[in-house]
Amino acid sequence: MDKYRSLHGLPELAGVTTFAGAAGSGIGVQECVDRLKCFHYVLQRTWQVLLTRIACEPIYELKMGYSYHAHLIAEHITLLRDRVAELRHPPLRLNRVPDQNLQVLFDEIRNAPDCVMLMEGLYRVALPALSESIKEYTEETNPLTDAPSLRLLRIILPELEDMIAWGEASCKALEEAAPDQHEDLLEWRSELKGWLAAAGGVAATCDPAAAPNPRYSSQEFVYDSTPKRDERFPDPYNMGVHAEEFLHDPSFESRDKVFMMFFKRLREIDVPEMMASILYETVTGKGEAEGSKRPWGFYRDMTRQLWDEARHAMMGEVGFVRSGINWPSTVRVNYTWSKGLNQQLTPRERHAVLWFIEQGLMSKKGKRFEWELGTDSGDSFSELIQDFDWADEVLHARIGREWYVKDFETTEAAAEYGNACWDKVVSEWEQWKEEGLTEHHNWWPDLYREVCRNRGDEPDPRVVAYDRSYAETRADLQKIDSGG
Repeated sequence: MDKYRSLHGLPELAGVTTFAGAAGSGIGVQECVDRLKCFHYVLQRTWQVLLTRIACEPIYELKMGYSYHAHLIAEHITLLRDRVAELRHPPLRLNRVPDQNLQVLFDEIRNAPDCVMLMEGLYRVALPALSESIKEYTEETNPLTDAPSLRLLRIILPELEDMIAWGEASCKALEEAAPDQHEDLLEWRSELKGWLAAAGGVAATCDPAAAPNPRYSSQEFVYDSTPKRDERFPDPYNMGVHAEEFLHDPSFESRDKVFMMFFKRLREIDVPEMMASILYETVTGKGEAEGSKRPWGFYRDMTRQLWDEARHAMMGEVGFVRSGINWPSTVRVNYTWSKGLNQQLTPRERHAVLWFIEQGLMSKKGKRFEWELGTDSGDSFSELIQDFDWADEVLHARIGREWYVKDFETTEAAAEYGNACWDKVVSEWEQWKEEGLTEHHNWWPDLYREVCRNRGDEPDPRVVAYDRSYAETRADLQKIDSGG
């Protein structure tokens, strides 16, 4: 091998590896498949754990992080599924549990009583162990024979390391915020590592050790789809400001309307809360008729949409921050939509409502209108986010056609069903007020005055006086469209 040279000294083997690297031994196909399936299992369980916490996690930053990581992991799962299918292994049997101790590890993490312990389990135990196992695989497989696997692992590994870094920083921040909340985190981490050791590691490449005693997994897991918010969302039942009516009133200026659009974007925090419930309850067969599980493509596409909606919420947050607006002190972002859908509809009915709303956003009063409004406002950031928001919604409409509309004979029938499902959701506007859950305070005038102070403008009395609520209408474009 030392004497062999490529023609003209050109890089050998397409630059994939050297002759010395390619001439060595490696992992056979069956062992490659076995390890890749273990990676798939860890990612699949992590994805499900994240879905269980997106709605019920109060802390906004964690909710957004879980949404992002669920999307990344869904993409990684897709890569592994495709690769295993290439390695002489249809049917894939990817739903099989590779080791019962690995299953208990994730049952323990899933059942953890709070975010601190869940984060400890996912980001300081499970995902670092997966990262190390992937690195071990890349060192042991042949870089030429298994080049397709190495390519996809080079995509997965850096994103996995970014997730772990975010998780580590988040764990430290949570510990500093409440240093005395958990004195047994090290013990908890040790127990989880004990379950890993009992499985022989993520990919069963080590001799198994004795398993520890279960801490939380002996109790049946109960999924909580009720949305929860942190202290920056003090009035989550507030439906006192009808954003759509304001945006579509031609008598108001675009430069004022963009702040209502920032609110609408930030309010999209409730879409990941709702979509997570569709995904988790469908993949686990809960809350729907027997046999309702969907092909993996459904979960991948819907998780992408979930992440897009989380991005939209953060776009609204950035819009307020860059404008010098302390939004938690003024804006009242509610969770009535996600709460109502999660508690009153089946997963299929929730999906129907989601698609019905998206269809309205494709109309002339929808995303094109919001982009034109952003352009007309003179606010370059508002124009930018609405440009991408519109592009995302076009993608979401395609996802809806692929995974919802095809279940109906016609698009009209799909729309009628979506509208009927939304009509089933009871908005207890008056009851929430009577129970003291909210006063449906009109927070818009305070926000607008703050905007004017930052701009050095005198508030327009007509804009200050805007007081339309959602007392009698839904937060969609149906009425506005029908009104021309």
